Amino acid sequence: MSQVLKRIAFYAFTAWAALTINFFIPRLIPGDPVQALITKSRGQMTTEAVESLYILFGLDKESSLVEQYFRYLGQIATGDLGMSFTFFPTPVSEVISGGLPWTVGLVGVTTVLGFLLGTALGTVVGWRRGSLADLLIPVTTFLSSIPYFWLGLLAIALLAGPGSFFPASGAYEIGLVPNPDLEFVGSVLRHGLLPALTILVSSMSGWILSMRNMMVTVSSEDYVTVAHAKGLTDRRVMVGYAARNALLPNVSGFALSLGFIVGGTLLVEIVFSYPGLGLLLFQAVGAKDYPLMQGIFLMITLSVLAANFLADLAYLALDPRTRREG
Repeated sequence: MSQVLKRIAFYAFTAWAALTINFFIPRLIPGDPVQALITKSRGQMTTEAVESLYILFGLDKESSLVEQYFRYLGQIATGDLGMSFTFFPTPVSEVISGGLPWTVGLVGVTTVLGFLLGTALGTVVGWRRGSLADLLIPVTTFLSSIPYFWLGLLAIALLAGPGSFFPASGAYEIGLVPNPDLEFVGSVLRHGLLPALTILVSSMSGWILSMRNMMVTVSSEDYVTVAHAKGLTDRRVMVGYAARNALLPNVSGFALSLGFIVGGTLLVEIVFSYPGLGLLLFQAVGAKDYPLMQGIFLMITLSVLAANFLADLAYLALDPRTRREG
């Protein structure tokens, strides 16, 4: 129990540090985002409107930086991430909530599938090293070295185009209204198939390699030899002894992958014009939309922290050596 409390305290401190850094970064960037918004509106604003914008975005010059900081923490506590410059006057929380389901649906599903399939194949390949299963290694090594976006461009060039089953961009057909009917769901699945396969092929290859290497390492351990000597079946030794211990390093990598789901696969979403958080972040950087960048970075940071916390709990459950007192 003390280990869990220590981890909670550590992650709470890290979350506070992330919030603090997230507050100061926009204020250290040269330029005045409010003036940029005024320029975008062709200067058609009164002095009172300009002052209201400074207060709205938490950049009013009459209050000190400390006052702005505590006001920012209060806003975060209530879920207020500010207003987006790009989609003004839409709140950042609404902009993010619009892109988050698309990112989680695409990157989340492919990350989990890639981990499960890659880990299972890596377990078999590592356990049966020296057999024909090892022919999978050169292929996975090549695929894991290819960036997501390059595979995406290749997939569009080879599989998408006029008359093709696979759309080259978007999340659903133009003109459809998002609703749970079969036509809309089918369109979403068809549009998400190519980017999902792009992410799945590349990520699964990495899991296969890492799990295969760990299986080769643990196969020579004494506890595996003892399990064989007990007369246990080969499958039980592979799954219950070798794979369980070889899985531990992959748990950390999987937790990081889950955390970065919120950020999306930036270049893949850009290549396929997929309306997730990755594409939103690209648009925010291009438009110098500091509140939106700030909100997305905060979501990514907190997601990674939460995923790592869950990974620590998984370590406590899987590895008895981590369950120590004092």
